[in-house]
Parts: sequence; structure tokens; C-alpha cells
Amino acid sequence: MNNCEYCNISFENQKIILENKHCFYLQLINPEIEGSGIIIPKEHRETVFDLTEEEWLSTYELMKEAKKEIDKIHKPDGYNVGWNCGSVGGQHIFHSHLHVIPRYVDETYAGKGIRNWIKSPDNKRVGKKEITHE
Repeated sequence: MNNCEYCNISFENQKIILENKHCFYLQLINPEIEGSGIIIPKEHRETVFDLTEEEWLSTYELMKEAKKEIDKIHKPDGYNVGWNCGSVGGQHIFHSHLHVIPRYVDETYAGKGIRNWIKSPDNKRVGKKEITHE
């Protein structure tokens, strides 16, 4: 993809920490959360659902390596790991990327998981039709 940010990495504000045959693990130079990063396939894939089996396995292998590296350097108290898929799912760059986010006990939102906001009373669908399973 000619205009894809992750197909054309500039490395102005991110660096490759680890890589394998199919994927890179990148970290921002000035991360919002110490040690956070993303795993991206080297080939353009819009979402996690588009990964090949080899890319999926390479992502998994790199995730384990990234955790070891983050644990050694930053010693987090926990992790959030996940993908955003599609604009409604929060994806802003349409090249699959797995967020690996170390979490720390002294954060304001420590203990809040990735589903916390989904369960909020403010996040109710308007006009939702009931679904019945027969």
C-alpha cells in the first residue's frame, strides 16, 4: 500500500526492537506508557483477520519475545494485549497491529481491563434490536 504508514515506516518516532521472518515489534521513542509497542506484519494486512497462518504464528512468537524484553527492562505489573479492527473498533491505521501494553500499579486506571469502557452505562446502543437464538 503506497500510503500505509506501517508499510512505509519513517522511524522518526519509532524503532524496531525485535523482528522475525514475517513481523516487526516496534516501540515509540517517547511512549505514553513505558515499554508499550506494536507487532505488525511486514506485508500489508488490513486487520488481524487477514493474517496468514505463518504471520499469525510469527506474531505469537514475537509477542512472547517482546514480553521477555519488556519484563527485563520495565518490570510491569500486568499487560493489555489486543487488536483494534475497523474504524468502529478503534483502528486508525489500517495495517494490522497488535498492541502490547505493559501496565503499572501506579497508573490512574490500573486494574481497568480493555473491556472496562464497553461495560460502562454510557456505552449503550440506541435502538438496538433484540437478537434471539433459536
